[in-house]
Amino acid sequence: MATYLITGTNRGIGYEYCRQLQARGERVIAVCRTASEDLQQLGVQVEAGIDITSDASVAELKARLGDTPIDVLINNAGILERVTLADLDFDSIREQFEVNALGPLRVTHALLPLLNNGSKIVLMTSRMGSIEDNTSGSSYGYRMSKVALSMAGKSLSIDLKSRGIAVAILHPGLVQTRMTDFTAGGITPEESVKGLLQRIDELTLSNTGTFWHANGEVLPW
Repeated sequence: MATYLITGTNRGIGYEYCRQLQARGERVIAVCRTASEDLQQLGVQVEAGIDITSDASVAELKARLGDTPIDVLINNAGILERVTLADLDFDSIREQFEVNALGPLRVTHALLPLLNNGSKIVLMTSRMGSIEDNTSGSSYGYRMSKVALSMAGKSLSIDLKSRGIAVAILHPGLVQTRMTDFTAGGITPEESVKGLLQRIDELTLSNTGTFWHANGEVLPW
């Protein structure tokens, strides 16, 4: 049994990570700002009241965990606000950077003392953060913040390799969640997380720092 810590777990992909990992017998630590009823009923360890944009809040999380070793840290929390060129909202862009890029780095840095040789770090980014794959433009805050997150993941993969810690940079696919307004063309959270867990299980120091689609496709930067 391995210990998985996941952020952004009150619904969607984060909740589904918790559900599937618990079902296969792993220890799950579910981190969120506010716990949903569904999450509370899962029977996993819930650490609510944590804001990943706050140094003090993330330090509180570390204090709650004590010396608990973490085998897999999944930075899943994120937000999507559609900022167009015609409506360039810099406050929104700044908030998306705080949540999507700085938040995961803050959590990872704070919890590094709990990770050991063989531990894994997962950053949930997006294909919308691929510069080469951008053919539709717009979504300035989301795209820019996810590019920044992917760069952080690549640097982490290099800096932590000597410590035996591997890093995966993952795109979940187009998933039917509240973030995507439950798009009819998307896959279910269950299908997405099934693929994501396969990528995590296959993560090693030899493929650390790779940008993957949940289906196993290596994505362009």
